[in-house]
Amino acid sequence: MQVCATYLGVCRSSSWNFGMEGYWCQSGSPGSTEYSQFFTPSSQSILSDYGGKGGSMRVVYPKVSIIILNWNGVKDTVECLESLKKITYPNCEVIVVDNGSEGNDVEVLQEKYGDHIHIIENDKNYGFIEGNNLTIGWLLENSEPDYFLLLNNDTVVDKEFLTEMVKVAESDSQVGIAGSKTYFYDDHNRLQLAWIRIDMRKGQAFHVGGKDFDKGQYESITEVDCVQGSCFLIKRRVIERVGLLDKDYFAYWDEEDYCLRARRAGYKVVYVPKARIWHKVLSSSKRISGFFQYYVTRNRFLFMKKHATTMQTFSSLLYFFGFRFWFSTGILVIYQRDVRGFVSFLRGTKDGLKLLLS
Repeated sequence: MQVCATYLGVCRSSSWNFGMEGYWCQSGSPGSTEYSQFFTPSSQSILSDYGGKGGSMRVVYPKVSIIILNWNGVKDTVECLESLKKITYPNCEVIVVDNGSEGNDVEVLQEKYGDHIHIIENDKNYGFIEGNNLTIGWLLENSEPDYFLLLNNDTVVDKEFLTEMVKVAESDSQVGIAGSKTYFYDDHNRLQLAWIRIDMRKGQAFHVGGKDFDKGQYESITEVDCVQGSCFLIKRRVIERVGLLDKDYFAYWDEEDYCLRARRAGYKVVYVPKARIWHKVLSSSKRISGFFQYYVTRNRFLFMKKHATTMQTFSSLLYFFGFRFWFSTGILVIYQRDVRGFVSFLRGTKDGLKLLLS
């Protein structure tokens, strides 16, 4: 078995015992009845014993199902899969979901990876959210993982990223969601973001650390409002309690929605700085003109409708029409000269207001 550099649940003692609640480590002297619980493994966890100077060690590796959606992006998907081949975490499976690609993406992936990945072919593009939901539902019935990792196909991962995320998630039973430190793919030391801060008064999601050079300023494990959906680790029991992603969003603002729902259910959302990935940013969205502008605008209003108080909704509308609308107009029309993007932004504003007022 491949062994991670950092142990997830380690016991150095003279004995281990199994009870109804899981594995327990005897921490006292021989004959002692003092025990401390480290983990409750599922039937899918890997348990390993190791000897050492300090006694025996038992390591648990919960099973992680990695879900990657592909839509006409086989080149990106292959690069992502190549980086996953190098990771140290030993108990994971990779499911690639083809969302109705028009070319021969499935054939290329089957020929290159064979049984090393599981490929699901959808009959059409269900979008990021419903594509993931359908896969999570299938996995709950057929694989029973301890964790689900939603990973964008336009990412490249560090070999230790999953080990670090699971280690942090396993350290606290209240941690329900964990996210990575995300860099720009083409500027390896510049952050796309560390985590997301949600301002309900403005109806805005701010990228903390966005475009900053990494100088070690975001190196603490931190409980946050939200982590980015490009690398989104969810405990199984969160799915079972909170439910699936909200398909009304289709794309964008879905991670903000899910993190808020999880936090309101009593779970923590945690940023893990040692889990590093590099993201190409909007690789799929760029293939559809105006896609990003429409959904990120429309879904801002949908998010507020679902989660904001009356005062927060009123305040967010003042912010949007007093500043954000004109700022976005200037960026799209004057700076980017993106007429189609501007039209999509206007459509998103119109449809979002309809949703908010319905």
